[in-house]
Amino acid sequence: MSYPLPIADLKSLGFATKPIETLDAMIRGHIAEGRYPGAQIALARHGQLALYRTYGNARTEGGDVAASDDTLWLLFSQTKVLCMAGLWALVEEGKISFMDKVADHLPEFAVRGKADITIHQVATHQAGFPSSHIERDAWLDHAKMRAQVCDFSLEWTPGSRMAYHGRSAHPVLAMVMEAATGEDFRAIIRDRVLAPIGLTHDVVVGVPEAQHDRCADMYYAKGAELPYDNSPELRMAGLPHGGGFATARGMAAFYQMLLGKGRLGEARVFSPRLVEYVSRNHTGELGDGTMGGIPMHRGLGPHVRGMSDRIRGLGTNAHPDTFGHGGAGTSYSWADPASGVSFTYLTNKTAPDPFHSARLDRVSNLVHASID
Repeated sequence: MSYPLPIADLKSLGFATKPIETLDAMIRGHIAEGRYPGAQIALARHGQLALYRTYGNARTEGGDVAASDDTLWLLFSQTKVLCMAGLWALVEEGKISFMDKVADHLPEFAVRGKADITIHQVATHQAGFPSSHIERDAWLDHAKMRAQVCDFSLEWTPGSRMAYHGRSAHPVLAMVMEAATGEDFRAIIRDRVLAPIGLTHDVVVGVPEAQHDRCADMYYAKGAELPYDNSPELRMAGLPHGGGFATARGMAAFYQMLLGKGRLGEARVFSPRLVEYVSRNHTGELGDGTMGGIPMHRGLGPHVRGMSDRIRGLGTNAHPDTFGHGGAGTSYSWADPASGVSFTYLTNKTAPDPFHSARLDRVSNLVHASID
C-alpha cells in the first residue's frame, strides 16, 4: 500500500542537519542505556517526508525482533486526537455539535448529575469525572462500554476546573459517535479520516488480527500502573483514549493534513475553519489539575504550546501555535503552522518522570532547532 507523502530530504526541505544528527545520537544512546528497546521518528514539511528512521527492537522476549519501518507502535493518548478526528467529521456532517449535551445523544448519561455536560466540556477535560474508566470487559463489547460511561460519577462540578480525563473522556465521545451514526467508532475514524488520505496502513485504530505481528510489544517502567498489555484484545479494541497503533510516518502525515487545513494532496477531509477551531487554545491559562497545574492550553483534540514557561512535549522553543499530543511515558506528535513542519517520536517502553518530560523537551527542541 502506498504512503501518501512524497519522499524528499532534509536539505531540500530546509532543515539543518546538525541538530538531527544530535537527535539521532540521543535516541541511539537511550537504547544503549536500556531506556527503551526501540523507537521510530518521522519529520515532514510542506506535504513531503524529510526523514524516517527506525531504531532497535520491537520485541525483546523470546528472542529479539528488530523494529522495521512497517512496525506499528502503541500510541497511548495520541489516540485521543484520532478519536476526536472522527468526531470532527461528524460535526462537519451536521450529526453532532461541539456544544451538544452528551445526554442529547446518550440519554442514560444524564444520571448522577451529568445531564448538562457538553461534548465541548468532555473534549477539553472539564467534565468532572477525571478518574473514571471503562473495565476490560468493555474493551470489545460496546454495549458494555456505553453502559459503563453512562454510569460515570462526578468528582466535581462540570466546568468548574480542568483535569486530564485520561481514560474517561474519549470513551464517552466514542459512544456519542456511535449513537449519532449507528456505526462503530473505529470504522468512523478509518472510513471518514484515514482512508481518504491514504493512511489506513500506517495508522490503525483497532488492529485486525492478521496484522498483530506488525505491532511492537510495549514494555513498562517498574511500578507503572497503566492497565494495558500486549494482548490481541488490546490491539483489536482500538481504545479511543489510548489504544491506537501507528508508524511515525503515519502520524507525521496525519499532522501534515492538519497543517494543510484539512487537506493532504488532493484529498480534503476537513474544512479550514474546523481545523482552525479545534487546534486553538480553548482553556486559556487554566491549570490542569492532573498535570501539576501546568496550563495545557487544551484544544478539541490536540493541545497548544502557547506562551507559558512550562509545557509538556511540544518543546520549550516551539512556536506558540505549535499543537500536538503525547502518549503516556513514550511518545509525542506535533505540528508547527509557522513552519509547516510535523514531527513524531515513538518508543515502546514507558518512562517515568523526570526523565520522560525532560527527554521529550530535548527531542522536540532539537527538531525546532533544525528548522530554517
